[in-house]
Amino acid sequence: MPRIASARPPAEPSSPEQHDRRERILRAAVRIGAEKSLERVQMHEVAKAAGVAIGTLYRYFPSKLHLFTAVMAAQVDRFKEGITPPEPGIEPEDEVSLLLVEASRQLLRRPVLATSMLQSSNTANVATVGDAMKIDATFRSIVLEALGIETPTVQDVTLIRLLMQCWYGVLQSSLNGRSSMADVENDIRLASRLLLASRSNAPKGE
Repeated sequence: MPRIASARPPAEPSSPEQHDRRERILRAAVRIGAEKSLERVQMHEVAKAAGVAIGTLYRYFPSKLHLFTAVMAAQVDRFKEGITPPEPGIEPEDEVSLLLVEASRQLLRRPVLATSMLQSSNTANVATVGDAMKIDATFRSIVLEALGIETPTVQDVTLIRLLMQCWYGVLQSSLNGRSSMADVENDIRLASRLLLASRSNAPKGE
């Protein structure tokens, strides 16, 4: 089991050197986490691979829960940076499903790492693991931008939250061997159309 999250908040890097150390830790976690399950990953192994002291690792990431939630947050940020403008004529909800399908493909290419990231981020309490809230906020901004909604209503935020919860469940089903990639993609498309049909900027009457 992952080490229980410490009550002490993780340190935030403030200098270029500290940012570099944190990035090295995340890269090391990705390499090791792609080969070993969360239970088998050892923090001292990550520290050694990153070239940092174990105390430095725990200063930034008090537990494996913090570490692999941060790994997912970093990957979500990179995914957002790589998003290109949609093709003309695509319905907004279909654009959302295309983005979620592509994100799913990227995550599921490394199933062991994906399992650790999802297990960590879904277990993390936002009060002690700030990157969990960051993941939610980034995905919400991705979906809102794809929908063309600048000022979301409470209902918009609720619909997106439900879509994200559905997406996490679909991914977990695939990682458990219960769904094929074709099932994953079809489920994402259907969920996007059903859940986003009543968004605030949907055409009236639909």
